[in-house]
Amino acid sequence: MNAVAQYLQHLAAERRLSPHTVAAYQRDLAKLAKLTAGRLLAELTVTDIRGAIVKLRGQGLAATSVARQLSSWRGFYTFACRRLGYANNPCSGLRPPKAAKTLPDILSPDTCAQLLDGRADNDDALAARDRAMFELFYSSGLRLAELVGLDLDDVNLQSGEAQVTGKGRKTRIVPVGRQALAALAAWLPQRQPLMSPGSEPTAALFISQRGARLTPRSVQLRLNRWALQAGLGQHVHPHMLRHAFATHVLQSSGDLRAVQEMLGHASISTTQVYTHLDWQHLAKVYDQTHPRARKKD
Repeated sequence: MNAVAQYLQHLAAERRLSPHTVAAYQRDLAKLAKLTAGRLLAELTVTDIRGAIVKLRGQGLAATSVARQLSSWRGFYTFACRRLGYANNPCSGLRPPKAAKTLPDILSPDTCAQLLDGRADNDDALAARDRAMFELFYSSGLRLAELVGLDLDDVNLQSGEAQVTGKGRKTRIVPVGRQALAALAAWLPQRQPLMSPGSEPTAALFISQRGARLTPRSVQLRLNRWALQAGLGQHVHPHMLRHAFATHVLQSSGDLRAVQEMLGHASISTTQVYTHLDWQHLAKVYDQTHPRARKKD
């Protein structure tokens, strides 16, 4: 049994990977053999592997696909060095090509207004709660975990602020807009009746129909339902409202540092993605309006 066959048997029998996954590893190793002109895998060097990567990129393979191939090759050589006596792992120290950063999906101001101004099935307590949640998402740029983690004492309607606990248990103060404050004021009187009689009281700002703190999954489902009812015709997830907040504030103010603080980003480089989104927006407007920018059909 050759080295590749032994490795595939190891994946199937010892690591219990699915036949589909094992077949993918087999294809990746066959690709390596083809890229190196059928030379013995035991004889390949770091230079050979680097050359194989260059050829893959030259064939137009995406960086993520190249990274997956390299991971497969590295796994094989790790096994071969441990079990089959291979002298070296030619994949050691090689880093996959960096994938281009994907920009987040953004809702336009008009789309956000369509979503938030729409009405749910009725005007009951759950509808008031949902409106308050979604207004707060867009008003303050919260993460999903930050929103479900809010307690009653974290929001001050008088000062128009909320204390948010973000990543690494770091807290920050974020502003709460007028519409969000009004939605919260409408929700709070309807919150108490949802508490189950005799149940342990919870400090959570947003609770379920049974009086328990809402789960992130529940918020995702409710938001997507609102989007459908508002006629948006697209899937909407909570992070899209956070992205919309950041983009729209940056477009209006141009203050990257302020947006960084409000989002709770540890590094300004994380926030800078929204400058690219802002530029995309401006470029689109330019192409659509400037008489000498319009492309010929």
